[in-house]
Amino acid sequence: MLLIPAIDLKEGKCVRLRQGDMNDETVFSDDPVAMAGQWVEQGARRLHIVDLDGAFAGKPVNAGIIHQIAEAYPDLPIQVGGGIRDEDTVQVYLDAGVKYVIIGTKAVSAPHFINDLCLEFPGHIIVGLDARDGKVAIDGWSKLSNHDVIDMAQHFERDGVEAIVYTDIGRDGMMQGVNVESTVKLAQSIRIPVIASGGITNLDDVKALCEVEEEGIIGAITGRALYEGTLDLAAAQALADRMAGAEVD
Repeated sequence: MLLIPAIDLKEGKCVRLRQGDMNDETVFSDDPVAMAGQWVEQGARRLHIVDLDGAFAGKPVNAGIIHQIAEAYPDLPIQVGGGIRDEDTVQVYLDAGVKYVIIGTKAVSAPHFINDLCLEFPGHIIVGLDARDGKVAIDGWSKLSNHDVIDMAQHFERDGVEAIVYTDIGRDGMMQGVNVESTVKLAQSIRIPVIASGGITNLDDVKALCEVEEEGIIGAITGRALYEGTLDLAAAQALADRMAGAEVD
């Protein structure tokens, strides 16, 4: 189980939102590159970066910062989401050293787009499904679609995506614990890996996810808990490694 620190970019700063509300933000750093370095020092094995401005604008806004992070830490797998709506954007990010791109809104609004991307960039495409009560939200969570999250995940599995990032909107940024039940339900419905996101608060949440890791949950994205200090990245990853039976340095 990978513990994946999140860096959410808004106006060039590292922030966290509550339930995706752009008006309910907390700024944690004015230097996202340095923040990435902090997580690397604590043992991060992957980084999750979201261009929040890009998600709402429908095109990259903070790409320059993302490129700087990728350049500074070339050996660190980075997954990027937010405002990725065409092949050229995917190509630019991959050329900059990003390992995976996460498609959210356009995956739902134009599903054929994912099939095209998987053919053009095999092994690099992840779909982000953000759900409330089993329904997928789009446009920076501002709209709730009629699409069932499991149906959509199965569709994208057939297209050949590398993994699904699943976010329970109701838990994200609220420090209320992860929705293990819905994450497991999704993971059991597909064969590709699921990365959990939203609500991870402390080691108990990490332990709860590790206990169901065998269902196909390979990682957990965590943000606010790391920034507010209720979760220590090194301790969380060490716990996950122990529970997986891996040797810990």
